[in-house]
Amino acid sequence: MIKRYTRPEMGAIWEDKNRFQKWLDVEIAVCEVWTELGKIPSEALKRIKEKASFSVNRIDEIEKVVKHDVIAFLTSVADSIGKDSRFVHMGLTSYDVVDTALSLLIKESLEKIRKDTVLLNSVLKEQALKYKKTVMVGRTHGVHAEPITFGVKIAVWYEEIKRHIKRIDQALDNISVGRIAGAVGTYIHLDPQVEVKSLKKLGLKPAKASTQILQRDRHAEVVYVLALLCASMDKFAQEIRHLQKTETLEVEESFTKGQKGSSAMPHKKNPVRTERISGLARIPRGNLQIALENIPLWHERDISHSSAERIILPDTFIVTDYLLSETTKIIDNWNVKPERMRENINLTRGLVFSQRVLLALTQKGLSREDAYQLVQKNSLKAWDKKLNFIDLLKADSDITKKLTQKEIEDCFSLEPYLDKIDYIFDKVFSHES
Repeated sequence: MIKRYTRPEMGAIWEDKNRFQKWLDVEIAVCEVWTELGKIPSEALKRIKEKASFSVNRIDEIEKVVKHDVIAFLTSVADSIGKDSRFVHMGLTSYDVVDTALSLLIKESLEKIRKDTVLLNSVLKEQALKYKKTVMVGRTHGVHAEPITFGVKIAVWYEEIKRHIKRIDQALDNISVGRIAGAVGTYIHLDPQVEVKSLKKLGLKPAKASTQILQRDRHAEVVYVLALLCASMDKFAQEIRHLQKTETLEVEESFTKGQKGSSAMPHKKNPVRTERISGLARIPRGNLQIALENIPLWHERDISHSSAERIILPDTFIVTDYLLSETTKIIDNWNVKPERMRENINLTRGLVFSQRVLLALTQKGLSREDAYQLVQKNSLKAWDKKLNFIDLLKADSDITKKLTQKEIEDCFSLEPYLDKIDYIFDKVFSHES
């Protein structure tokens, strides 16, 4: 199912060919350092670098027999190198290679995720500025509250994605480490300089201490950051789905030429893409639980994490990458309906202005409790009788004792709700180019 949504670039990172290439990159880097330290003849290193290769099919064939993927890989590489293969994997244990290469894969994937997340935020910024003063009703508990602007809604999303970019940067830093420290991390068959120098060649830092593996809190942090990012995109998608409901119809997904919404009802324009986002966003959240359970392992290592990681890491990255692409396209091409937003403000016949009436009464000396009772009485009557709120207020002698007709009318103006929009936008965008 997931492969159906795989974007080629991210999917290719996690294919066996790239994974084994990363293993070979680690092995070659170690050989280079051993040569610098005088443990491998320079002529042998030259031949190793010229000849070293592998066959994914051959690795699969060997692994069926030996039941060990690294041994199968090394055997395939040895087939290509010949007698100099005795210098490959010298002093190493399997996870010197596997975990270091895994960090390279995650780093490559996270860098792509970061790039795509920045792109999403640039689209959000553009849309926030475009709809900065587009007034709509704000909703709490799904019920009309007070007017806001669509731009403010999007600015909130923009600020949220900015936090995710910071989290991605932190996760990148914490996963950009490797280990070339031997079977239980004590360098017994290795010069520590092999680790320092080979990892530098690979663009990684050495873990300050490790067992036979890098500790899995690093990997869990990565999955957490991706799950959190997907949860935000689910939130955006859910908002769009709510705004596309027939009764609301303030925002729609784009509906392309030739698209059909229902096999039975030709009139339907369903929010299928945002629904798909909400569905797929559940996968990273579920995978996070597995990543957390991978942290406690027996002693210096066991292998219980490995099989699960082969599923959750590629799938989480592939899903996140897909959701970023879809979310960006949807927001960049959605159909926003400002006129409908204005219409919906009036659905409650002025009730969204109740707080302004309440405050106006208190400013005239009425206690908050008494003012609240008066406004609520008229609000409930407007609800029940489907009457205009402003007309009820103007006809209520208890209200008109405190407020003139003009003062009541002023409470129903949208202009004051735009007064602080520039202030909000300055806080969000003022320090950005």
